[in-house]
Amino acid sequence: MPQPIVDRPSPNHDARPAGRAVDILLLHYTGMESAAAALDRLCDPAAKVSAHYCIDEDGGTVRLVDEGRRAWHAGVAAWAGASDINARSIGIELVNPGHEFGYRAFPEAQMTALIALCRDVLARHPIPAARVLGHSDVAPLRKQDPGELFDWARLAGAGIGLWPGAGGPSAAVPGTAEIQAGLARFGYAVPRSGRLDDETRAVLRAFQRHFRPASVTGSPDGETATRLAALLALLDDPPAAP
Repeated sequence: MPQPIVDRPSPNHDARPAGRAVDILLLHYTGMESAAAALDRLCDPAAKVSAHYCIDEDGGTVRLVDEGRRAWHAGVAAWAGASDINARSIGIELVNPGHEFGYRAFPEAQMTALIALCRDVLARHPIPAARVLGHSDVAPLRKQDPGELFDWARLAGAGIGLWPGAGGPSAAVPGTAEIQAGLARFGYAVPRSGRLDDETRAVLRAFQRHFRPASVTGSPDGETATRLAALLALLDDPPAAP
């Protein structure tokens, strides 16, 4: 049974633009050495960062910003042509030291609390499954969170987000222009140059962290192409709500 949500208001928020619907659920890790340090930063007016919620590793959940307000969690980010991700999203921070301080798997209590919270959020906001995202998806040049140890497949199995499954046999290795087109269609801000440049590799790593976490290479390959194709098919025929 999830623990009750505790309020610790952050001053770091402002009004959402009038008429702007919430259509993205964005997951982060805190990337700090302790939960206390992360909460202090999220509530520090000088830091100018926040999220709507923060979930500790023991499942304890803190509400920092009301969902009706714009929390400051995404930074410079983009998805499907939109750049003010804060204006259209709910942000959830997961306490985890991150890649800098000893990245580790997300405990059972934390995942259980996250699933319960996400279900509540999705009951209040009609967020499409394809727009349940990680920070690295919307900011691939800057961010790695929640990273390759986060269990996106479990989340999708609970009706939160998309997961491509293992898929069939790997497709042929795609051309760069083809994979750029597929990533862009799914929502990633990716160059359309036909060149496997550093920015395209960063986007590929973000995609792989989310949807093929066993091998985060930043290179196009058959398995990546197969999983991307499966996700694009789900865009056309989204799964029924559980």
